[in-house]
This record gives sequence, C-alpha cells and structure tokens, in this order.
Amino acid sequence: MRQPATTTSDIRRDLVGLLPRLRRFAITLAGETATADELVQAVCLRAISRGHQWNGEGRLESWIYALAHQQWVEDSRKRKPRSAARNNVTDIRDAIRERSGVVDTDALHRMLVEMPEGVASIFLLIDVEGHNYQQAAEIMGVAIGSIAGQLATARLHFAALSGHNPPVHRY
Repeated sequence: MRQPATTTSDIRRDLVGLLPRLRRFAITLAGETATADELVQAVCLRAISRGHQWNGEGRLESWIYALAHQQWVEDSRKRKPRSAARNNVTDIRDAIRERSGVVDTDALHRMLVEMPEGVASIFLLIDVEGHNYQQAAEIMGVAIGSIAGQLATARLHFAALSGHNPPVHRY
C-alpha cells in the first residue's frame, strides 16, 4: 500500500539520522572526506528542496543515496577526475598486521579509496548498509547484472589485502 509522501520537515528529521551512513557513502564516491562532506551538504540541500518528489515508496535512504550518486555524477563533470595517486597496498597490509584485531578506520578508508570507481559504493550499499542488488542497482543507476561482478571485485579486493579468503554468500 502506498504511503503518503513525506513532508519537508519529516525529510529534514530523517536526514539527521541518515547523516553518518550518507557520509560513508559519499566517501566511497569521493575518495576523501573533505569532498565527501561537500557532497553530503549538497545532497541534503537537494533532498530538502526536492522533498515533494519523494513518493513514500521504498526506503528513504535509497532515494537519498540515489540523489547523492546523481549529485556526484553531475559534480564530477565539472571537476577533474579523482587523483590517480593512491596509497600503497603494502602500507595497508602493514597497518592491518600492526593493529591485528583492532579496526583501523584509516586503513579501511584507504582500502575503499583504492577500489575502482563505483565498486566501493556497491560494497558499502550491499555488505554494510544491507541493500539488495536491485536497490543498489537503482541507487547507482547501473544494470542489476553488473552489481554481482562489482561486489565480487570488492570482496576479493578486501580478501587479498587482509590475507583471508572471501566469505561465501548463499543467495
């Protein structure tokens, strides 16, 4: 059953709760926190100004993530591509070994940034945020068939860096 559209004040309230996850998603797109924070700000303004377009179907966060992806694509046309300079994979492996058992958010961030564009976002949406393949495809504006390949690439990337075998998922 279709729910009534969310009001602007509801979207503002709900955006507050989504900010940490939206920022994580923005980091996977932008590759660095300063640009990600600018993206989050632009997305929040866009969501509030377009609140009337939210139809109440599906998950609000999926709509917000789709807005973020659209904003990123539009912004990327206006600026230079992401820097090709990436952190050394060996540094990440060393950081993982040094912290053994302790989550090193800097190392995780570097791992995400090292992934090919779009792959980190797919990984975040599915394995971290819990979206299904269809939702991730809609958010990223790609065919559902490409989602499995990109997710496999991300999982293999993490497995190779950590020295562990990737988890087996049964769908």
